[in-house]
Amino acid sequence: MWIKINKNFLAISLILFSCFISAEENPKDPYENFNRGVYTFNDTIDGAILKPIAKGYNYVTPDVAKKGINNFYNNITDFITAVNSFLQLDIEQGMTDAGRVIVNTTIGMLGFIDVSSTNVNNYTDRNKQDFGTTLARYGWRDSAYLVLPFFGPSTIRDGTGLAVDGLFINPIGYIDNVALRNALYAGWIINTRAQLLDATNLMDDAAIDPYAFQRDSWLQMKQNQIDGKQQINYNDYLDDFLTEDDASDEAIKSSANENQNIESDSISHYKEAESNEANKTSQRPLASHLVSSL
Repeated sequence: MWIKINKNFLAISLILFSCFISAEENPKDPYENFNRGVYTFNDTIDGAILKPIAKGYNYVTPDVAKKGINNFYNNITDFITAVNSFLQLDIEQGMTDAGRVIVNTTIGMLGFIDVSSTNVNNYTDRNKQDFGTTLARYGWRDSAYLVLPFFGPSTIRDGTGLAVDGLFINPIGYIDNVALRNALYAGWIINTRAQLLDATNLMDDAAIDPYAFQRDSWLQMKQNQIDGKQQINYNDYLDDFLTEDDASDEAIKSSANENQNIESDSISHYKEAESNEANKTSQRPLASHLVSSL
């Protein structure tokens, strides 16, 4: 009996110890196993459904129409931002955000024309706030990373904020016509995914763990948003992130080129690869909500 109790106690202790070690390794991602499973699910749905639809949308839709549709949904996001700026008691910023929405909704014909981003007004810098950021401003700053089915990277705090924004703040939710409301939501998903095609291609090309890359870049983006840094320099972040994971690979490639003594071809190939990497860098900043992010 005593031996059996001790074995049970030892087993429980080992489980708790392993959980403790896991939390110590990455305290921001204590549910990593679960998150990776959801990430794989989202990635599968994205590859099978969303990405092909987004590619088809890009192919058949004229650029001017895509721009107008993107502006329309940005205007809705600006409305959510304005409400949250007021909820954060940032009245001056809230007035600026509301001014952008009013100008684009009226002169810009429901936001299809982004009049506020021209150089003839004071609304050129787009602010971005949500209820998750509002909760952080009121003290809930630290929250565990959580990948949501269909919606992608988030935290427990930001998942709560996403629900509040979607149910109570997003104006689409107040449309009585169910068919129209669902069509607008579907259009938002397709438009967002189409906007992220280049970003996800960049992530797929990078020789890194895509889950960790998405997690760390999203958490950094969110932290900058909470800290009030509207302009996020992903160049420096990606350089630092890629250096650790790719340094050994680059060293191996260099060594292989030297050992093979293919001087001119190797040098030209290396320069071409370096140029391609520079082109990838020029595509930054990377969109933070990579869809597995939908």
